[in-house]
Amino acid sequence: MTDSTTSTPFVLRAILAVLALVVVAGPLLVVRFAPHVRPVPRVKLAERVVPKTELPPVEPVELQAVAPEDAKAFNDAVPFVTGPNPPARPFVFSGDANARARAIDCLAVGVLYEAGDDTEGERAVAQVVLNRVRHPAFPKSVCGVIFQGSERSTGCQFSFACDGAMSRWRPSPAAWTRARAVAAAALNGSVYAKVGLSTHYHTDWVVPYWSASLDKVTAVNTHLFFRWTGWWGTPAAFLRIVSGFEPGIAALEGFSAAHGGAALATAEVNPAEIDTATLNDGAGGPGATSIDPNSFLVTLDPRAGADSFPQVATKACGTRDYCKLMAWTDKAKTPKALPLGQGQIATMAFSYLRDKARGYEKALWNCAEFKRATKGECMKLQVLGTATASLGPSPAKPATNAQTTSAAASTSASFTLKPVAADGLEGVRRKEPAPRPVATPTPAKP
Repeated sequence: MTDSTTSTPFVLRAILAVLALVVVAGPLLVVRFAPHVRPVPRVKLAERVVPKTELPPVEPVELQAVAPEDAKAFNDAVPFVTGPNPPARPFVFSGDANARARAIDCLAVGVLYEAGDDTEGERAVAQVVLNRVRHPAFPKSVCGVIFQGSERSTGCQFSFACDGAMSRWRPSPAAWTRARAVAAAALNGSVYAKVGLSTHYHTDWVVPYWSASLDKVTAVNTHLFFRWTGWWGTPAAFLRIVSGFEPGIAALEGFSAAHGGAALATAEVNPAEIDTATLNDGAGGPGATSIDPNSFLVTLDPRAGADSFPQVATKACGTRDYCKLMAWTDKAKTPKALPLGQGQIATMAFSYLRDKARGYEKALWNCAEFKRATKGECMKLQVLGTATASLGPSPAKPATNAQTTSAAASTSASFTLKPVAADGLEGVRRKEPAPRPVATPTPAKP
């Protein structure tokens, strides 16, 4: 018969030993067999909010050096923005049938190569493209947005336009048909509300340098969508009127009849992509002349199309309240400085004048070189040919300067006609006032 008093300490010692083993071995087992948690990678953050008075920059897409699994961990750690996510307004295309055909095929290529043959992803990408078209920081055409940067060494906004993807893979006829249907619907006013006013997106396995400075709006499959912070991400920033001009894109000639043959002959250069490399003969951008910081003398490519010239002018003038741009299409005839002589004035191809103090914005073309719809858009060649006053710097009262003979109201969708002030610009085409009656002197009384 066993003595219970002697067995009790043994049992207690055994229990304590087991507990000690659990206490020591438990954490070791957890550390050994717990799933690996990747730390959130360190990436460069930029959180500057661009004020309303400054146009936000559109930089080429540059990815941070982060492994895909680390990029996903970082992207997962970034919260979605809270608050309203207003949808974009239905898009209204204003171009003719040929421009519409080019826009549809540009958009179809963009959504197909960016989202693959996935209807929801294609609709999301299409909405971002149209959001960009209506935002002043981007080109004013669908094709201009899709192929933005493709002519520059600094890189494209959409990688497929620069990385040779279109030559490595071609979609099936069925996929191409579906992508064109998505594009046509978007141009007809179909809105993909989920992405709201997003102007940027990327896949969740990369981290662009700009991503941390924007509001993360939503996710569609593996794509994350972003809008600008502050005023530039609100509906008020997306009210730009679209010109309706769509350039021919040589890279799409094999995809689309609308981008081949005659289309390229008339729209070979993308007007929305005329930038600082195009101005001043590629000599570093639209530098204001030394004699007048509000005047620009530039050379423009005539193949870009006359309707694109006002876009160059507004881009060069930036936020100036008063600005003049004078352009030639022959760089040999482009003056290097002010004032201008009669011969230089006579060969001018285009001019633009902005005077916000007078509520005035005008553009004029040399109609001997560029046919326009109305005579009101033409320079008065008789004035240019006989002018005796050379164009000089901005006067204290710009309305009295002979340079304004090269400013007239544009009737394109890019501008709003503004009334001429009572002491308006000399040389601008307008109705001549009726001659004043000559007073008859009263005969003196004898």
